[in-house]
Amino acid sequence: MKKTTRTWLILLAAVLVLSTLPGCGAGRIKQTEPISVYLWSAELYNGYAQYIQSQLPDVDIQFVVGNNDLDFYKFLSENGALPDIITCRRFSLHDAADLHGYLMDLSSTQEAGAVYSTYLESFTNTEGEIQWLPLCGEVDGLVANRALFERYQIPMPWDYESFVSACQAFEAKGIRGFAADLAYDYTCMELLQGWSIPELTSLEGQVWRHRYEDPLDEEMTGLDDTIWPGAFARMERFISDAKLRPEDIELDYDPVTNLFAEGKAAMIRAGGAETVRYNHAGIDAVFLPYFGPNGEQWLLTYPQFQVALNKNLEQDQTRQEQAMQVLEVMLSEGGQNALAKGEDVISYSQNVELTLDPALDNLRPYIQQNHLFIRLASNEFFSVSKDVVTKMILGEYTAEQAYKVFDTQLREDETAEPEIILTLEQGYSNTFRAKGGSQAASVMANTLRGCYAAEVLIAPAYSFTGSVLQADYTQKMAGNMVMPNALMTYRGNLTGAQLKQVLKLFVEGVEGGFAPFNPGSLPVVSGITIDVEKTDTGFALTRVCRDGEQISDSETFHVACLNTQARMAQFPKDVTQSFEMENDGVKTAWIGYIKSGGTLAQPENYITLK
Repeated sequence: MKKTTRTWLILLAAVLVLSTLPGCGAGRIKQTEPISVYLWSAELYNGYAQYIQSQLPDVDIQFVVGNNDLDFYKFLSENGALPDIITCRRFSLHDAADLHGYLMDLSSTQEAGAVYSTYLESFTNTEGEIQWLPLCGEVDGLVANRALFERYQIPMPWDYESFVSACQAFEAKGIRGFAADLAYDYTCMELLQGWSIPELTSLEGQVWRHRYEDPLDEEMTGLDDTIWPGAFARMERFISDAKLRPEDIELDYDPVTNLFAEGKAAMIRAGGAETVRYNHAGIDAVFLPYFGPNGEQWLLTYPQFQVALNKNLEQDQTRQEQAMQVLEVMLSEGGQNALAKGEDVISYSQNVELTLDPALDNLRPYIQQNHLFIRLASNEFFSVSKDVVTKMILGEYTAEQAYKVFDTQLREDETAEPEIILTLEQGYSNTFRAKGGSQAASVMANTLRGCYAAEVLIAPAYSFTGSVLQADYTQKMAGNMVMPNALMTYRGNLTGAQLKQVLKLFVEGVEGGFAPFNPGSLPVVSGITIDVEKTDTGFALTRVCRDGEQISDSETFHVACLNTQARMAQFPKDVTQSFEMENDGVKTAWIGYIKSGGTLAQPENYITLK
């Protein structure tokens, strides 16, 4: 007996050794955890994520709609839940400082090498590390109604002085020369930076920016006294020249768009995407750059997002290689074209060709001359720009006062600790399993089903932002458990037949709309269980059960369905007419439930995938 046992142990050890050697088994090492990719917006979940997965069919990727907020990823890193790949749009190295020790250095990768050095300067710290890479630049500047200029025989601006002359000429005709959606922090920030791009890209400007952005510099950095006083002086002059008024600080996107479309404003602050949309709508719009003080012309740009990789990947060669494959596809020409969708963005990569719409042909010289500036977009630059520029327009600050206030606010160290509204003693993984689904998603779905007093809840996979963590949650972080893109609740009383029809749309997809493209993109349900089969073209719903029994077509269920308005609009009308939309979004209801003392439900196995 002892000899038999010893022989068995030797054979078992040999099998284990052989199974780890290259080329053994099926030729592919089994991956226990998927590569997690957190997307900053639900807009990327269909076409862009689907393209990435299609190029890497053998890599198990779980796409999650995270948040466009680096504080969210700081929270995940502090609780051991940082995803493998992160994307974020509202970004600066300054805000990313707390993530510095958690991210891979990409400076020696082919992907970093393909990015123009001009842009990499904005992503390189003082140690020469590059942890974030930009994808696809959207351009920001001025958009002019060319037909309006031609009608009144006013020359199109080519420098700042001619811009001022055009504004004055239109004002004399009772037409606004320039208008902007100043209700938004990004507009205030981009105007402040846009009119001073030559100074911000100078040697002095680059030195200041590196110091401000450097995650290794622990000293609080405000504005310098070389470039920034001039920037506020130029902003003060622009406010006067463009005749911005106190009531303008309330203008948001729609009123400004209407002024432009109706010929009541000759120029507005906008981007390449708006220029293309106006032209497609029959308005002869032309994109203009920001004009420097010496006749220079510059485009302010901002990436559609920045991407970074978790440093923990370096501990597992297989997972690191797979994550690098994902990164390669994300930055590839095909990936960036899938991301761009339209023809209104530029690429920061040397080996990527993106097609520009004819309405933006005049951008090519700026691209070829590298007269492109990536905006400085830290959270505090957004908020402080809104505060200070607004008060300059109101006449409360001179340029000198604005400079001093801005500098002071940047140097302030906020130490107040936000209130904890939720403490969880147990965490749940978001990893999708073929038998059961995602535990974290099930916790969220079951809790919300109780919150809405529904018998059944259905939600897209992108509804929830990752694992439920054993952690203390502030109101902001508790709110971030729900995806950020206006997730709404639709409620109705459905028969079993109608419920199956809705579930079929969620599982098998909508013609011309969203369709699940990998297991992790299948929907989450609560109050019922579903069986799903993988097919050659996608997925098929095969069974719907409640309490272990298949539901009948004649049963009636009170159903809560979570979805965005855009995705819900893709459903057939005979389906949507069964639902009424709640006034408050899911995030609002979720925060209200938690703040009222609501507790989280337990997870359940809600799906079987065969």
